[in-house]
Amino acid sequence: MSLYKNLFKQTIIYGLATVLPRMLSFLLNPLYVDVLPSKEFADVSIVFSWLVFFNVILSYGMETAYFRFFNSEDDKKKVFSTSIVSLFWSSMAFLVLALLYRDTLANWANIEVEYVTYTIWILVLDALVIIPFSKLRAEKRPLYYAVVKIGSVVVNLALNLFFLLVLPKLANNNPDGIFNTFYYPDFEVGYIFVSNLIASLATFLILSPDYFKLNWKFDWILWKKMMTYGFPILLAGLAFAINEHFDKILLEKLHVPKSDIGAYAACYKIGMFMVLFRTAYTLGIEPFFFSHANNENAQQTYATITKYFVIFGSFICLFVIAFVDLLKQVLVPNESYWEADKVVPLIVLANFFLGIYTNLSVWYKLIDKTKIGAYISIIGAIVTLALNWILIPKISYYGSAIATIAAYGTMMVISYRMGQKKYPIPYDKPRILGYLALSIVFSAVSFYIPSLRENYYLKIVLISLFLYFIYYNEKATLLRIVKRS
Repeated sequence: MSLYKNLFKQTIIYGLATVLPRMLSFLLNPLYVDVLPSKEFADVSIVFSWLVFFNVILSYGMETAYFRFFNSEDDKKKVFSTSIVSLFWSSMAFLVLALLYRDTLANWANIEVEYVTYTIWILVLDALVIIPFSKLRAEKRPLYYAVVKIGSVVVNLALNLFFLLVLPKLANNNPDGIFNTFYYPDFEVGYIFVSNLIASLATFLILSPDYFKLNWKFDWILWKKMMTYGFPILLAGLAFAINEHFDKILLEKLHVPKSDIGAYAACYKIGMFMVLFRTAYTLGIEPFFFSHANNENAQQTYATITKYFVIFGSFICLFVIAFVDLLKQVLVPNESYWEADKVVPLIVLANFFLGIYTNLSVWYKLIDKTKIGAYISIIGAIVTLALNWILIPKISYYGSAIATIAAYGTMMVISYRMGQKKYPIPYDKPRILGYLALSIVFSAVSFYIPSLRENYYLKIVLISLFLYFIYYNEKATLLRIVKRS
């Protein structure tokens, strides 16, 4: 049981490092909705969607490869130096080429050249801290990891608030003051990128001692093995980027009005509560999977972890969907955006499916068949692209939400069926499916039946019934944990 307590402790800390910054960044959503016209909000969302693709390319699977070889190689320092040197020089090459061709990139992406310049530097700085952050996780230093992550986002949030709310007032109240020297009207989108750039620079400076202590040794043989292992992760990452973010790009390409894209992107944020849980869990679980792969009862451990992931995830899914009308007043405080709130249940459930897929995908990572993960993700990307192409012209952004849940659901099912053949894990299917089904049914009742949607007493009753159902089925395990603690 101490094994699960240790995992839970790390997940909580990594969760704080992820959830707290994301919760703080949620403040940016209502800020952007309030400050930016819907067209510019859509533009920011589209730009950040493109950023995800470049983030994946610049990391090229090296983060996961680092964890894999950190646990399998005797010389940990060699793994670290080879990984960080590889990412350093690839980032420098990207920086030079991107700055040389930034005009071309700006024309291609239909973005102001100035914004492209900021974006290039953000991408490079973020790439340079991938391995230092991974080192903190591998060495089980979650507190320091959390402090740096949270600090970075606090800086970003504070700068956004200053540039978008405080600075305009200071400049207008004192036209001849110092604040007018760096205040530019109608530069709101630019200030968003400047805030991100400063936060990324601050993070790099904090973690830069790893570069000064580095011996800069590079092992070609190890690097080739890491690249072989990581390349499928790159393909899977690109496929994931398509599944998660390409909808905003396609909506524009298929001539959906920018105002609709802005509303969709804003309401999409409400579904991020499940993303927070899934991301925090993944940060804690990935090193755990590798470090316990050789344990005698590893499969049973993975099965138990998956069941409890589904329990927590089912509760979050039900809670967010049941109270979406309250959440949107805080996260999207502009009624003109609320028409898109119908996508929230689909986005929440889609991200839940993706979290379950993350659990199920442990088998191909442990047997060094990461290319299978790439194939599964590519299948998901094909589903995403095909359904978006078919559905967007008919039902606009709602088609994108349907495509997302279909893609992740497909990936989840394929991974389960293949995994049980290659690396059988004794999942508690009756309970897992029971929790999932009950959560979906209660969520649908609370959201899609108009006469019940505003009945919060009923929603509280449904959540209480769901929690009792969990307690009834897991009572023996819960009592055992309480007694041991």
